[in-house]
Amino acid sequence: MWAAAQILLAAIGLSAGVAVAGGLFAFIVELGVIADFADRTHTGDKILLYEDCAALGGILGNLVYVFQISIPVGQAGLSVIGIFAGIFVGCWAMALAETLNVFPVFIRRAGIVRGVTVFVVSIAVGKGLGAWLFFSRGW
Repeated sequence: MWAAAQILLAAIGLSAGVAVAGGLFAFIVELGVIADFADRTHTGDKILLYEDCAALGGILGNLVYVFQISIPVGQAGLSVIGIFAGIFVGCWAMALAETLNVFPVFIRRAGIVRGVTVFVVSIAVGKGLGAWLFFSRGW
């Protein structure tokens, strides 16, 4: 009886994980992050490779997280991984904001005529400074 309950719970957990992961990757594809990167770098012929790499990265990231696999990369390696993760999250957030037309609507309603570049750079600097403060103080 106990083994059957554990198997059922494992099947439900695995199914839920597959559904959530599928939804997340569908969301990334719908936002057009991968296609936009391929378009901007003029490497549209390699889009299937990019999609495979994104899926593989998600799978490996989940395995490392779930099974708490230690990867000895040192301080420098951790910095590189952190930079890449930050770039990914930043690009994802900007793709979502672009899809929802957040910036054009805000700029039009706020009446910002000049300095749009400064506005966008200020957002990026503020986000970076906030992340640096958060991680340097150990909050």
